[in-house]
Amino acid sequence: MARLVQTLPEGDDWLYEVKLDGYRALLSKRGVDVRLRSRNDRNLSAAYPHVVAAGRKLRADAVLLDGEIVAVDRNGVPSFQALQYRSAYPDHTIAYYAFDVLHLNGESLLRLPLSDRRRRLPSIVAASGLLISETLSGTAVEVTAAVRALGLEGVIAKRRTSRYESGLRTGAWCKIKLDRQQEFVIGGYRPGPSGVDALVVGYHEKDGLKFAAKVRAGFTPHLRREVFDRVKRLHAARCPFVDLPTTGPAHWGGGVTAEQMAEMQWVRPTIVAQIRFVEWTADGHLRHSAFVGLRDDKRARDVRREG
Repeated sequence: MARLVQTLPEGDDWLYEVKLDGYRALLSKRGVDVRLRSRNDRNLSAAYPHVVAAGRKLRADAVLLDGEIVAVDRNGVPSFQALQYRSAYPDHTIAYYAFDVLHLNGESLLRLPLSDRRRRLPSIVAASGLLISETLSGTAVEVTAAVRALGLEGVIAKRRTSRYESGLRTGAWCKIKLDRQQEFVIGGYRPGPSGVDALVVGYHEKDGLKFAAKVRAGFTPHLRREVFDRVKRLHAARCPFVDLPTTGPAHWGGGVTAEQMAEMQWVRPTIVAQIRFVEWTADGHLRHSAFVGLRDDKRARDVRREG
């Protein structure tokens, strides 16, 4: 897993890739049996049959790939909302970008350097219909500027000699986000005409679920109804946030005052949403937050503040 940084490491020891805005997924093939698993071990195979069909064409009897499922437009630009709400984005195509290979024909590659693992990808993926997340040439500054100019989410830097360390953020892989967004846990909502007027979201710390924002922007009436259909099953009597109500004025609509607490419908904090925002405020809330989509591939208990 990649560690969030403010600037990317420089030097020949590092390679750079575009940070793709989608679902991280392992793709396993044994003979004709191909499966997709999310980071929280959810089976995604039925949801992406074209990716599974392409996986059967991989040039290996048995292989385990790490990669990202994304929805791309005609220019190859990924959209997380298009991945979430495919029927509303008919001009987007689902693709799987492989960026690592972990096992090949019975041999574990986990302890090999990343550069050796990546060297095997082209011959495995060739003509399958799956894609490879290509490395980007240039310095960290040049790569960051180019990716920013394209309006993409961010850049991943990976140490060429790094082994594959499952589930760890050791710093061997780093990420910089140019479009600030992360996952947050939904702990409540303010009801509205289309079901949800605003989501109340937060993140976990040692002492419990911390409030981050009231999120009103980024919704269409259809999305409000869809989110409402998910959260209405989780109604709860008590507020799950340990630091609500907030005190003082609610700058940028970020707080929930004691008076506003009665307007909220609280829910069990089990659903994760992707939220875009401008910055963290001094009091630890999000400024100008907007809803991007729901994340079924992330566990609520794993959500922490990233920056």
